[in-house]
Amino acid sequence: NKADLSEAELVEVNLIEADLSQTNLRNADLRGADLWGAILIGADLRGTNLNGVVLDFADLEQAKFCNTTMSDGSIRNDDC
Repeated sequence: NKADLSEAELVEVNLIEADLSQTNLRNADLRGADLWGAILIGADLRGTNLNGVVLDFADLEQAKFCNTTMSDGSIRNDDC
C-alpha cells in the first residue's frame, strides 16, 4: 500500500485482492485489469482509466475520482 504507481501502464494485470490502500494511481492505465476484492481505500484514482476493469468486491472507500474512466466507460468526477 501507499505505492506511487502514477502514470503506470498496468493493462490487463492481475491484482486480485491486492492491498492498494492510499496508492497513487493518478493517470494510470488499468484497462482490463482484474481488481476483484482489491483494497483501494483512499487510493488516488484521478485521471485513471479503469475501462473494463473487474471491480467486484473491491473496496473503494474514500478513493478520489476526477476524470476517472470507470469499468463501464462512464466518467466519475466526485473529487474535481
